[in-house]
Amino acid sequence: MALGDLWIYLLLEPMLNGLLLLYGLLWSNFGLAIIAFTVIVRTLMLPLTLKQLHSAKAMSTLQPKIQELQRKYGKNREELSRATMELYREHGVNPIGCAVPTLIQLPIWIGLYQSIQLAMAERPDALYELGKYVYSGLSGIATLIPVYYQFLWLNLAHPDPIYLLAVLVAGSTWVQQKMMTQPSSDPQQQQMNQMMSVMMPLMMGFFTINFPSGLALYWLISNLYSIVLQYFITGWGSLRLPFVELAPAPAVAGGRSAAAPAPAPAAVDGPLAGARARETGRPARKPASRTRSARRAAPRR
Repeated sequence: MALGDLWIYLLLEPMLNGLLLLYGLLWSNFGLAIIAFTVIVRTLMLPLTLKQLHSAKAMSTLQPKIQELQRKYGKNREELSRATMELYREHGVNPIGCAVPTLIQLPIWIGLYQSIQLAMAERPDALYELGKYVYSGLSGIATLIPVYYQFLWLNLAHPDPIYLLAVLVAGSTWVQQKMMTQPSSDPQQQQMNQMMSVMMPLMMGFFTINFPSGLALYWLISNLYSIVLQYFITGWGSLRLPFVELAPAPAVAGGRSAAAPAPAPAAVDGPLAGARARETGRPARKPASRTRSARRAAPRR
């Protein structure tokens, strides 16, 4: 079996038929079908995504030790690489695990792009091509064709004409990049983080302008899903907004959630007691000079 046939049988056909099935279940609304498809795909990838987030957080905590190794070994790249990998192995961190979910999403993006292009068939030859990929065992799917491709102001087969979706995708990508980036004291790492926080949003915004808005809708919902998930795992990261104080991420407390009661005010004796009484208007309590047991123990004269 050729590689192209594997692509069709394992990815393209399941995605296309899944989208059409969701389209039929969600009142013949292809935009809602893409949103539901995105949530389902991201939920299925949740174990890998959680592993990626925890690996990124662990690597950020190791940055001081990595900088110490860089100062120790200087320009000895081979020894530095060996010591760094030993450090990762000692703390159970896998640097490759941070990139796996992103690499897995690449064929999903390509398959979704092809699925949207096929589902948005308008010409007779395109409808015939679409019919070759529809499962014959799923009754009722053929009756859903042709697909109604309008969603809000969007024609899901074409780019957004007013570029609002491009702004939303670029903005959500920027927020996600900032949340993924952990603060670092290394100037080289800071420069790289700053470059990525600018290049990735611009690149995704450019793709959104040139690709079908159905694919851009998938990117937007996927970004929002990642932002919510990342907030509960790593917090806001390096995200800082002007004039906005970001609250810390919620954490599960091990002890009591209620605040401890304030300690009772200590008794004040001497001249301070009189001053306290004049301020509050209450009579001052005279301190007992002897305890009851001490008075019993005192000898009689």
